[in-house]
Amino acid sequence: MNESVIMSGFGGQGILLMGQLLCYAGMHEGKNVTWMPSYGPEMRGGTANCTVRISSERIGSPVTRFPQSLVAMNKASLDKFEGAIQKGGFLVVNSSLVDRDPVRTDMRFIKVPANQIAEKAGTLQVTNMAALGAYVAGRGVVSLDSVIVALRRMIPEHRKELLAVNEEALRRGAEAASSRK
Repeated sequence: MNESVIMSGFGGQGILLMGQLLCYAGMHEGKNVTWMPSYGPEMRGGTANCTVRISSERIGSPVTRFPQSLVAMNKASLDKFEGAIQKGGFLVVNSSLVDRDPVRTDMRFIKVPANQIAEKAGTLQVTNMAALGAYVAGRGVVSLDSVIVALRRMIPEHRKELLAVNEEALRRGAEAASSRK
């Protein structure tokens, strides 16, 4: 197994956290992982993305020009990275902010209303968790349980009150993806 995914959106959406959680979930399952963030100097509103690689084999480099998967949290991310996804790849689109379908037809994609899912879970702050849950359910690279274990270990003590709403958003995102397969 060898998966590379780019998670992309704008600053403030929790893109880097999504990638970190995916890596920690992979490590929890005994897999090799890399995480490479990329973001602009703005604290919020600028572009942010990260590349995650998860493999049962050793990983030679965290760099991925042509990932197997993409999680596009906004239209600019879909516009920028859609062409880079490998043929037969996988795409998660946050349909709350992206008003178009992918142009390419040689890959599998799911549209998930991540913002609405997050609101139903309790707060827009967990939109990233809804998208991550959808990716995990749609791709199956790690289990949702491993992501939840990673979240519980990673969330700082002063944010523990947000644990339940984050878990709820992960589960709802996974359910939304499963219903769209």
